[in-house]
Amino acid sequence: MGTVTVGAVRERAPGERRVALVPEAVALLRRAGIDVLVETGAGSGAWFTDADYTEAGAVVVAPDELYARADAVLCVAPPEAENAGTLREGQVLVGLLELRRHPELAEQLAGRSVRTVSLDLLPRTLSRAQSMDALTSQANVAGYKAAVLAADSYDRFFPMLTTAAGTMRPAQVLVLGAGVAGLQAIATARRLGAVVTAYDVRPASRGEVESLGARFLDLQGLAQGEQGGYARELTEDEQQAQRAALDAHIARTDIVITTAQVPGRKPPLLVTASAVEGMKPGSVVVDLAASELGGNVEGSEPDKTTVLDNGVTLIGAGRLPSAMATAASTAYARNLVALLKHLVRDGELVLDADDEITGALMGKTSPTEGVSS
Repeated sequence: MGTVTVGAVRERAPGERRVALVPEAVALLRRAGIDVLVETGAGSGAWFTDADYTEAGAVVVAPDELYARADAVLCVAPPEAENAGTLREGQVLVGLLELRRHPELAEQLAGRSVRTVSLDLLPRTLSRAQSMDALTSQANVAGYKAAVLAADSYDRFFPMLTTAAGTMRPAQVLVLGAGVAGLQAIATARRLGAVVTAYDVRPASRGEVESLGARFLDLQGLAQGEQGGYARELTEDEQQAQRAALDAHIARTDIVITTAQVPGRKPPLLVTASAVEGMKPGSVVVDLAASELGGNVEGSEPDKTTVLDNGVTLIGAGRLPSAMATAASTAYARNLVALLKHLVRDGELVLDADDEITGALMGKTSPTEGVSS
């Protein structure tokens, strides 16, 4: 019986502070009989030192040695072309690879006969795969951080306060999208004392929203639907009707947090520039879907905060998990431990395309696409 060796690389994407494995996860993998390599400095962005990894049982190595020895290379974000070119035939690359958004990378890896396991392809409807669901774990972090970021950027109080100087009214928060990130944003904003309203196209989300103490915004006559655990992507006509119905509610809101994303494709536009222009000075808009493909809010840009002419702060916050690198890395590493325990059998790394989990992660089967939030 052989021994599987996995290697966690240092992330090189600008602003990416997460790491695929944390020391806690190294210890769990070692107990499962898996050898672990960690690239020098891989955990520094999440405040884990090389000594922490060594103490947990990993071997800290230079990148060349890691790529040469590892059976599986573990990452968070898709690798740059230069690093992808280091992978060898038959090696396995595991991460949030988003190959549908990066066709050049997919072609490069296929040309080198590198096998890919992409966690963003995990079927959400499989209950036995929940412990491997990295999209959910990272969305939880993003939703929490979005509410905290909004509160920090808002120049008034979130809760109602009664003081000698009078009563301060609570902030009015609107969360668009009641998936994982949206529900966490709702819960966090409620804990901070805001009055929260939320909207989602899925009828089932009403109960989830109300269970957190928020009000569900019911836009009568608009399309609803759900596919495979995600909100169904609306047609352009349906999206236009949705935006028009939301505009009036957005104008009465102090904080808007948007969370709707389509795996591998452009996020739906939920908030128009005219809607933002109608908000009061001092209001805050946080767009979790902001990316190079666009966002939920017209005019938002990834990793950019803009104070508009009307006094509204627009935050493109597409990489919030990296802003909480320690918590996000810990959750992600636990997802990888669960995945590797599924893939490693009798000391061998087994990629069975007929297995419903493994086959989906390898892109052999197509998960239902929809809007995640």
